Amino acid sequence: MLLRHFAVFYLVLSLFGAFTCVSGASETKVNNRTIERTVQLRTHSIHPPYIDEDLQNRWWDFGADAYINTNKHIRLTRAVPSQMGWLWSRLPLAASNYVIEVEFKIFGESTHLYGDGMAIWLTKERTQPGPVFGNKDKFEGLGIFLDTYANSKHPYGFPRILAMLGDGKTEYDHAHDGDANSLGSCSAMFRRTNAATKLKIIYVKDTYLDVKVQYKAWDEWTNCFRVEGISLPTTPFLGISALTGQVYDAHDVISVTTWSAILSSKDAQRDKLESGGYFSRRPSGQRTWSGLFIKILLFVGVCIGVVYGYKAYILRARFGGYFGSGGTSMFGGFGDGYGYNNQRRL
Repeated sequence: MLLRHFAVFYLVLSLFGAFTCVSGASETKVNNRTIERTVQLRTHSIHPPYIDEDLQNRWWDFGADAYINTNKHIRLTRAVPSQMGWLWSRLPLAASNYVIEVEFKIFGESTHLYGDGMAIWLTKERTQPGPVFGNKDKFEGLGIFLDTYANSKHPYGFPRILAMLGDGKTEYDHAHDGDANSLGSCSAMFRRTNAATKLKIIYVKDTYLDVKVQYKAWDEWTNCFRVEGISLPTTPFLGISALTGQVYDAHDVISVTTWSAILSSKDAQRDKLESGGYFSRRPSGQRTWSGLFIKILLFVGVCIGVVYGYKAYILRARFGGYFGSGGTSMFGGFGDGYGYNNQRRL
């Protein structure tokens, strides 16, 4: 009977092991494009007071009409005509997967005529002023435009967020506000809001680009667009620019925060700036299998404990105790029980 119960426990253990292995494999496949954690990149983040005692920033350049209020913002353009300003990272972005969050503010006195807008760039070039929201045309890389002025009639409303993936040869469609170049877009009233306005860019290499916007309330993110199977240029520069013409607004950058995204799949690349000990550097797949192995060992230990407990119960029921005459222990083997002294039969 004891051997039969042990066989049942062994079967349960086998089924449990098979189930956990299948679940683990499925989870790894699902999580292959899931961001497990992030590591902030100081080289591509900027916050107040923006500059050091030498009135410079180690990681960023700004120019044209842009100026800095160390307590509030980096103002790319004032609310006056014919302004242009820019902010660019000095180093290219080396992370393969990343999250970029830009807090900005666009405002002006006018309620019906204002423009032109600002743009966030991930391109091969940097600090090249031009007509596309303050940056050069025929750029190579990604431009995300926060367009506040409609050059033609559209079935959608403005302000509008639109992305373009430039190949270095194609011109931006000025006449139709980028319709011919649109990678993805959405309308969002991010101008003159009571809540903090932010744009979040999430990119996983060769997998997807996801853009969200916050403008309705704090920590309320609205999905703007998502593009699957997209490949952006490797090691791009991160920049922000703005432009005014005959119509105008003030365009402010409040902060930029960039994170390297660490994927949960075991083949995800670790960011070189990641810090921490051995356990923080192990791939997530290794941690998952280590946890599974520990769980199986614990399950085996429980099964063995149950088996020996059951054995002790049988021996106690048959012989009335765990010890023979003279207090000698007979527990520890299946045995035939000859060494036990059954006091109840005396």
